[in-house]
Amino acid sequence: MASFTSDGLELAYDDVAPAGGGGRTIVLVHGFTSNRNEGWRRTGWYGAFERRRVRCIALDQRGHGQSAKPHEPGAYGREALAGDVIALLDHLGLGRVDLFGYSMGARVALAAALAAPDRVSNLILGGVGERLLEERDGARGLESPMAKAMLADDPETIEEPMLRSLRQFADEQGEDRHALAAVTAALNPPLDQAAMAALPTPVLVLAGQRDVLAGDPEGLARAFPHGRGMTIPGCDHFSAIPHALTKAAVFDFLDGLLDDPFEGRF
Repeated sequence: MASFTSDGLELAYDDVAPAGGGGRTIVLVHGFTSNRNEGWRRTGWYGAFERRRVRCIALDQRGHGQSAKPHEPGAYGREALAGDVIALLDHLGLGRVDLFGYSMGARVALAAALAAPDRVSNLILGGVGERLLEERDGARGLESPMAKAMLADDPETIEEPMLRSLRQFADEQGEDRHALAAVTAALNPPLDQAAMAALPTPVLVLAGQRDVLAGDPEGLARAFPHGRGMTIPGCDHFSAIPHALTKAAVFDFLDGLLDDPFEGRF
């Protein structure tokens, strides 16, 4: 297991380089209750990037996978998580990279791009949409429904199906439920929409057609000067991750083959 230290925490990562090297590097940031293996390797992204001769780097975010798992909500502010991504770039001596985050990972990837726009060539935000613009801070802390779901003794007592599904997924992955509860309890300010409107980076926002957690990806894409929204037909929040159409959209975006992001907007 490769690892690096960020903010005093040891974090695990994979660095998959194609045979003979490649000219492009992408960093992958997984979602809540997931990890680098489940979120990216098992869903075929490692192999897809390798076939395209793209160097693929994925970390286990703090609180997940093989990375350190503090139990204090204060360890999981979005700025700290974004700092982990930048620290990984520094650890590997990387300048500019493409950055792809999914769900919670999309929030972290966006925060990293806003903090260090000179380090991100292209930004891909998956599993999110216009509902991201409506989010407020996690003022309920450990009393939030998600935190309570993670801390419940018996997942069958969780009435909300989505919360129960996430808890069961966390259990299947062998994740630390107390760390995950702390992740959900972290306080984060609303997104800085003025900074988003000034971000010079090309941004692709994509979400499944049936992703009730995300909302319309085009609604979020309009918050960026160089944003493009894509809807993956027939997919929900989870089935969009491994889908071939998601991979096709990402590769077309990175290759500059998507339609003009401003087309039809004015």
